[in-house]
Amino acid sequence: MAFTERSAATRTAILSAARKLLIERGYEAMTIRAVASLVGVDPSMVMRYYGSKAGLFSAAVDVDLRLAEVDRPPADRLGELLVRHFLARWEGELSDDVLIMLLRSASTNPMAAERMREVFETQIAAFVARLTGADDAAYRAGLVSTQLLGLALTRYVLRFPPMADADVETLVRDLGPAVQHYLTGGDRT
Repeated sequence: MAFTERSAATRTAILSAARKLLIERGYEAMTIRAVASLVGVDPSMVMRYYGSKAGLFSAAVDVDLRLAEVDRPPADRLGELLVRHFLARWEGELSDDVLIMLLRSASTNPMAAERMREVFETQIAAFVARLTGADDAAYRAGLVSTQLLGLALTRYVLRFPPMADADVETLVRDLGPAVQHYLTGGDRT
């Protein structure tokens, strides 16, 4: 294996170990030493690639909501499509644990909260602006986020039985109209 291949493999292993610790035990337990120990490298190697615990955290929670993969449906189905996409992102073919870990961490960790704000601004608000062309797209994206993050919190973190037990189609049917209203409802005055 060439040097750059080994380097890439080590970087990937470090990120995987950091994510594992973040998901299982939280930010405080994701120390440079703990990550290095899981990977079987010297802590200086982790520092070489990521510079600090904050740098490692930032790389480990690099979230791509994959909104570019969302097809543009008829205007009256935007809410349904967005709910379906997020459910696929959380638990379907597009899922990973990073989003849920970030949601769990955001209420207690300032870096996680800042990362959530960045994801909102660079991905969700931009997506809603592209989708709707509304002058108040950031506000509408905020409303959409209250629904989707509330769903994620109750379904995946708190595991409220009605939400955790509901099937995807039921959630799409019941939440889609609310998200649709937030996306395309009347002007705010």
